[in-house]
Amino acid sequence: MILIINVREGESIDKALKKSKKKFDKTRVLKEFRERQQFVKPSEERRNEILRAIYREKMRIKNEE
Repeated sequence: MILIINVREGESIDKALKKSKKKFDKTRVLKEFRERQQFVKPSEERRNEILRAIYREKMRIKNEE
């Protein structure tokens, strides 16, 4: 995958680097690489989603108190 970052004339390197990092995060390339490193069975993936949802619900309830 190629990321193209448009840099204006006179724009600082720091700003261009920040743009590239932001664009890289938006494309979710890193997340995809990490997911491909290790195979997770579909049943295990569903179980993890349920556990994450339960955790988020507990945190939401805790914050409302």
